[in-house]
Amino acid sequence: MAQAEPSLGPDIPDRSQQGGREPQVNLPGEHLAADWATLGGLLCAMGLIVAAIGMGAGGASFFNLPALLIVLLGTAAATAVSYTGREISGAWRVIARSIFSRIRRADFLARALMDLAIIARKKGLLALIAHERDLKREPFLARAVQLVVDGYPPKDIEEILGQETYAMAQRHRRAASITRRASEIAPAMGLIGTLVGLVQMLANLTDPDAIGPAMAVALLTTFYGAILGTVVMGPLAIKLEKRSDDEVLLRTLVTTAALSIARQENPRRLEMLLNAILPPAERIRYFD
Repeated sequence: MAQAEPSLGPDIPDRSQQGGREPQVNLPGEHLAADWATLGGLLCAMGLIVAAIGMGAGGASFFNLPALLIVLLGTAAATAVSYTGREISGAWRVIARSIFSRIRRADFLARALMDLAIIARKKGLLALIAHERDLKREPFLARAVQLVVDGYPPKDIEEILGQETYAMAQRHRRAASITRRASEIAPAMGLIGTLVGLVQMLANLTDPDAIGPAMAVALLTTFYGAILGTVVMGPLAIKLEKRSDDEVLLRTLVTTAALSIARQENPRRLEMLLNAILPPAERIRYFD
């Protein structure tokens, strides 16, 4: 005799029998928006500086290769002293993903998690395997669902997913600290270049032709250092920290849903738990 499908409970409306849609797992990968704030902000800031130079240059040259090398290579070298090569290479990958990756919306993910909870409630945990291909777009979610389907106890699921989230946050925090350290070193390298230029200038006071290039190094290194530290590295460090917080939020939603599904809790309770985590502007109303 065929086994009856699990009931959703007296207070859970079955959407498939009330004219509503059958739950489909629409992951946030289908609702992506490019993060133009970082690139746009950098381009706008640099554009304003270039425009100001062009409008009032009066024939002055703002490019000096020795000054540029002192700031760029000096900042990279001094930053590398504080970290290992593997940490620095990993940080650049994180920075690249922060600039060129796309943003996922937490409310779309929350709705997808509610769909999974409804499917598991109606058809059982093994029904989640049918959505394995869709879940691969979200590796952490796929990992969580696999743990639930494999029958891991909720305590073990919470510990495994919590450790993965903590490790991810540590990697992002390390990348942000490297970027922030570079933002602190860049202006200092500019000051060092200024001292180099002043020494060269004072050593050649009797040679008028040598005073100009030495003064250019003295002033432009401070200029380059201020731009690199204030306009580029500082904002990137803040962006990395925010991206890490956003990713932790998404993973917390996934962990909460996985634990609720593993405990076979009422999906209405899961909705309340997810809304307690989500920012007020992104809270969902799944059953209303």
